[in-house]
Amino acid sequence: MEQDIRTLTARLLANRWLPRNDRLVRRALVDETFRVELDQRLAAVGLQLLDNPYAGHVATALSAEMIEPVFGARREYAASNIGLTRDEIALLVVIWSLIVLPKRERQVTRREVADDGQGDMFGTEKPVEHGHTVSAGIPEASLIADFGPLLGGRSRVKNFMLGKLARLGFIERKNGVVLEGPLLDVALDYRVLADRIIHGALAEVIARAGHPLPPTGAFELADVLPDEDDVEEDA
Repeated sequence: MEQDIRTLTARLLANRWLPRNDRLVRRALVDETFRVELDQRLAAVGLQLLDNPYAGHVATALSAEMIEPVFGARREYAASNIGLTRDEIALLVVIWSLIVLPKRERQVTRREVADDGQGDMFGTEKPVEHGHTVSAGIPEASLIADFGPLLGGRSRVKNFMLGKLARLGFIERKNGVVLEGPLLDVALDYRVLADRIIHGALAEVIARAGHPLPPTGAFELADVLPDEDDVEEDA
């Protein structure tokens, strides 16, 4: 186990992220002893493993107590610790909303991009899918036309901002399409962002459409709700 732990730790430090189906990553996700040792190795250098069961990759990030000592001296830290401007962060959130939110719905309902969800009696029994089967891309032309004028101009979005997000691992660009990158789903906290977007930027849109807003903190509420099986047993 020692060699596997050292190998995985070194690869995570060198690559920043690894695919979820990697042999050693899979072991870290299912072997509790292995995972505890990995977490201790990462914690020793101020890091933690980012793992979202809906994401296709795992990644490393600074542990909470190390963020201020590492980034606190930099003026831009308040907005971003990876050098993103406010416009670039806004574009990242837009892309996350357009790719990850529909992807998450497909994952939860066990649907695929090319599947309308009909005629599958056992869909809920399927394992959670990752990758292109559930994650659809966005045409660059549409993204630039819709949001370019709001984010510094079409040329800036196309030639600089999208390229920067791709270099950081948030997106991939292929044949004029913006695709999910290895960090888009694992580095952005779905629980935090979904709530803020729905009750922030989308609140007025949802209200105009005549739909009631879901309660804030829906994820926290779901965490404490009893399972259906438990309710039936109590009854």
